[in-house]
Amino acid sequence: MNLNLTNRTAVVTGASRGIGLATVRTLIGEGVRVVGAARTVTPELKETGAHAVSADLGTAEGVSALIDGALAELGGIDLLVNNVGGGDGTTVGFLDVAESEWTSAFDMNVLSTVRATRAALPSLIERRGAIVNVSSIMALMSGGFPPAISSAKAAVTAIGKALSEEFGPQGVRVNTISPGLVNTSVYSDPNGAVAQWAAASGMSLADFRQQMVKGQNVTTGRMTEAEEVAALIAFLLSDAAGNITGADYVIDGGTIKIV
Repeated sequence: MNLNLTNRTAVVTGASRGIGLATVRTLIGEGVRVVGAARTVTPELKETGAHAVSADLGTAEGVSALIDGALAELGGIDLLVNNVGGGDGTTVGFLDVAESEWTSAFDMNVLSTVRATRAALPSLIERRGAIVNVSSIMALMSGGFPPAISSAKAAVTAIGKALSEEFGPQGVRVNTISPGLVNTSVYSDPNGAVAQWAAASGMSLADFRQQMVKGQNVTTGRMTEAEEVAALIAFLLSDAAGNITGADYVIDGGTIKIV
């Protein structure tokens, strides 16, 4: 399928690893000129050929510097991928969640999306562009997840729908994707939080990862690969998805069982 993305311009946030890095690579492979932003610019991001920008996207100043720089570098923005997210919070019990975890989760997930979109919209409207916001199945599943992060992801999904309604008549398409478990460094880092949970459970990291897949009852029996998520993002940004807007695409290996 020809996505007809050659010579388009794009900004991808959270681009240093995982879904963001895979998206940068996919878009560049389709002929897109990409500005990739992350708090820490990794060697892998530099190697993609994207214009890499170091920015703290949890702050208004970081987002403003990114979009201003991208407009200067690219001459305009056709495509925006709001992928930066996550947060420092891992607390599952609501009464145990500190206010700082709520603030961090909403700054990194919600306000980064709001600020980047607001700054890029004049160019996106002029060019009749497209936006993809990265949410999570945490927004759709009750319980078992850190409430600050799952609530922030639900807000990201709601924002996507609101933006699609307001700016669709001006030619800007806005869609959301909601991944489940994705095979990224979050789950493979031997020094990361998941590895610590595995150790606390007396399990190897590999066995703990598989237990997570079983625990979420993933139909395919495996995590989604970052490249598979990136392919979906590229499709939604492309002319091939020209009449798709306001949608939330779940990519979770069948984790969500409801219709």
